[in-house]
Amino acid sequence: MANKEDLTRFATLGFEDFRRLASDKSLSAYEKIGFPDSYREGKEPEIFADILRKLPRLDREGAVVLDVGPGCSDVPKMLIRHAGERRQELHLVDSAEMLDQLDDAPGVSKTAAFFPDCPELLERLAGRVDAVIVYSVLHYIFVDTNLWRFLDTTLRLLAPGGSLLLGDIPNVSMRKRFFASDTGKRFHREFTGHDEDPEIQYNQIEPNCIDDAVIFAILQRARSAGFNAYVMAQPAHLPLANRREDIVITRP
Repeated sequence: MANKEDLTRFATLGFEDFRRLASDKSLSAYEKIGFPDSYREGKEPEIFADILRKLPRLDREGAVVLDVGPGCSDVPKMLIRHAGERRQELHLVDSAEMLDQLDDAPGVSKTAAFFPDCPELLERLAGRVDAVIVYSVLHYIFVDTNLWRFLDTTLRLLAPGGSLLLGDIPNVSMRKRFFASDTGKRFHREFTGHDEDPEIQYNQIEPNCIDDAVIFAILQRARSAGFNAYVMAQPAHLPLANRREDIVITRP
């Protein structure tokens, strides 16, 4: 299990920080994407399986797929193999430093950009994409750029029946509910090695944090624009399922 020092090290990262991490040869692939090894090592096949369940068009032959901020760990490598087996058109958008960690493959297009600042790709993909993956990324977007511009731009890419997965979203409201519960208190005691219960504070400003209000606002904005949008739980065996959740948005 990760210790507090590990978590603090990865607490506040942005696009430029990830470019630096990607070039640091002393780091593991998981550390380069902002996670202690204990949170991701050996767990990414289960994460990828959950992504496949939530985006069924990822199994479609010849599908057009976009991954925004894929990073360089096992998940994008599995996605590249998966897409190749199905002769899909796969687009990866991230920093050049991060994309350089991933092997080139037929059908795979890499765009070095801070999405959505890639107008040529957006024009090429408008209304064509069957599945968009934004996994463990939304909380950085929330701080680094305009969330609504990001969401509106991404939704315009979806083909009829296509879906967007905003995955692994840390929700501070969900975290508080968990740590206020008996299960959460027990988890906290085991994690810290101390008998004190976690300190929970309600009705206060949480700078740079996604909470229930943001989650529901995303759903409302997508639905108001004519899309179906749902909050979905992560399977309990995923490493952060007790305080993270997913949103799936589908174009009818």
